[in-house]
Amino acid sequence: MIAGLDGLRFSHWQAEQRPDGVVLLTFDRAGESVNTFAQDVLVELDALLERLALDPPKGLVLRSGKARGFIAGADIREFAEFDAKGTIGDSIRRGQQAFQRLAELPCPTVAAIHGFCMGGGTEISLACRYRVASNDPSTRIGLPEVKLGIYPGWGGSVRLPRLVGTPAAMDMMLTGRTLSASAAKGIGLVDRVVEPAQLVEAAVALALKGEVRPFKQRFMGWLTNIWPARQLLAPMLVKQVARKARREHYPAPYALVETWRRTGGGIQKRLTAERKSVVKLAGTPTARNLTRVFFLQERLKALGGKDSGIARVHVVGAGVMGGDIAAWAAYKGFEVTLQDREQVYIDKAMARAQALFAKKVKVEAKRPEVAARLKSDLAGEGVAGADLVIEAIVEQPEAKRALYAGVEPKLKADALLTTNTSSIPLDELRTGLVRPAQFAGLHYFNPVAMMPLVEIVRHDAMDADTERRLAAFCKAIDKLPVPVAGTPGFLVNRLLFPYMLEAATAYSEGIPGAVIDRAAVKFGMPMGPIELIDTVGLDVATGVCAELAPFLGLPVPASLSTPPEAGKRGKKDGKGLYTWEDGKPKKPEVPKDYKVPADLEDRLILPLVNEAVAALHEGVVADGDLLDAGVIFGTGFAPFRGGPIQYLRESGVDAVLLRLKALQATHGDRFAPRPGWDSPALRK
Repeated sequence: MIAGLDGLRFSHWQAEQRPDGVVLLTFDRAGESVNTFAQDVLVELDALLERLALDPPKGLVLRSGKARGFIAGADIREFAEFDAKGTIGDSIRRGQQAFQRLAELPCPTVAAIHGFCMGGGTEISLACRYRVASNDPSTRIGLPEVKLGIYPGWGGSVRLPRLVGTPAAMDMMLTGRTLSASAAKGIGLVDRVVEPAQLVEAAVALALKGEVRPFKQRFMGWLTNIWPARQLLAPMLVKQVARKARREHYPAPYALVETWRRTGGGIQKRLTAERKSVVKLAGTPTARNLTRVFFLQERLKALGGKDSGIARVHVVGAGVMGGDIAAWAAYKGFEVTLQDREQVYIDKAMARAQALFAKKVKVEAKRPEVAARLKSDLAGEGVAGADLVIEAIVEQPEAKRALYAGVEPKLKADALLTTNTSSIPLDELRTGLVRPAQFAGLHYFNPVAMMPLVEIVRHDAMDADTERRLAAFCKAIDKLPVPVAGTPGFLVNRLLFPYMLEAATAYSEGIPGAVIDRAAVKFGMPMGPIELIDTVGLDVATGVCAELAPFLGLPVPASLSTPPEAGKRGKKDGKGLYTWEDGKPKKPEVPKDYKVPADLEDRLILPLVNEAVAALHEGVVADGDLLDAGVIFGTGFAPFRGGPIQYLRESGVDAVLLRLKALQATHGDRFAPRPGWDSPALRK
């Protein structure tokens, strides 16, 4: 038994003294598959470290007892409960206290990091004197708290800038990006990188022998944190943040920079400033909504079980969507065959796939193995061996049904047939199928490599096991599945359509595109709707109009009522509503005296919210949470607002309804409230 720990029993921590005098402190949270910091975990840690301080060992190595990573950070479920009770300040103080006790231990301390090391996991490693990480690809180190509307509050924002220098530290904290072990070593966050099997012994050796950090790293840690440097760097950091996020939408990065800028002095003073700032942020609508979005994401992940029964994928249609769907599946480990009517289309898709692999597969030697999983298949020979066939051809029901008639007889008995259609009702497409139970929509979003959502589109003859397998497949390719009804436009395009249509209508009235785009971005959309129409393509937009406008009963402006002229389809041609250069739109200057219509933001956003109410009322998705998740992850809808239904609840259903009726009175019946505004589901 280790001196000082006699008679103490711990649920989450095990302390073991080695013959060389080093204590191995293992974190293995009871009853959980992943290590996270709950309050009882922190209370135990604090008590354990207090006893160790009385009779310190020769060294302390902190490691994980879980096979699946080091520490995932704070228990977000508990964090949300504390917010509801108003006790977040106590929980942050407790974490700061335990980690500071670790930092003050009178012996060398080393964090042995293998697998994910996020948030509080990174913060506790920063409280150690040294850090050793495994070179396994699963090892990723990060501080993603900004994605929850806060920033590191257990000493991370205090310790990291002084360890690696302010520029590298702020880059991590302001973006929430994660680092590989080698990248972490490159900035001085990690002292050594070793094979996983050598991790503990390397950590023990570092605890016993120590190591002096390079002078340049120590100097940068000091120089970039003195008062003059903080005053000089802070405005530059704020300017960088402002390019990505508005202060009123995302206050956390601005608060992080400001707290760091104005707070010097000893560690306790800096920890107090950090705690007060983070507690204030945690009570903002942004933090609460981003936390809600986190739980929505976890819910979508949980929809997919482990076994899809899918190993081989065949994609028909090598256009931008089909080719990129095939490349992504190959990148994620599936054997993929890609078919089209001419080899030239497949060749273009294969070239794009090589570019994806070059970007995503960091180890060059592994790229040929990934590339080999994607095979050109002009004749469609891969159909017979495929577990999943994805059709991604032209948006014409007749063409799709003709394809299915040729493909379905060749399929294996348990194979699934799916369509990537963006708007055609599945009841219309399944006509003539022999096995409609194994047919579904699998609707990806463009660009495939970046957009996290996939809609699993149902129809009345689909088998429940088909949905389960497709959800598991989505999980395997790191996509978020949301099951939706197979009505026109499904969920995302149905809601996005009125928003884009109203933007096009405003544009046709003479409101400058740049003004329309600015209004949407000010609300929190990732891109303005006029720029979005050009990005999607005017040809695609007019096709969606033809499908959805009659269904929703909406008038279509002239710019979207007929297909565009050749060479004027938008971004892909370099000319559309805007002129494009180097992939960016050239937006005409707006006269300085131009007066923006006061109701422009409502004109753009409320049609989307109105359609969200109707879609929820009709059961396009099971509930408001799934609707919000689908729209956030499928369109980028202002995450800090929590989705259209959450926006409605926070703004007040009756107040928004009055604004909608005011638009109806001014602009016409396209703003008439859709069915569902009286639903109790809106007022939860």
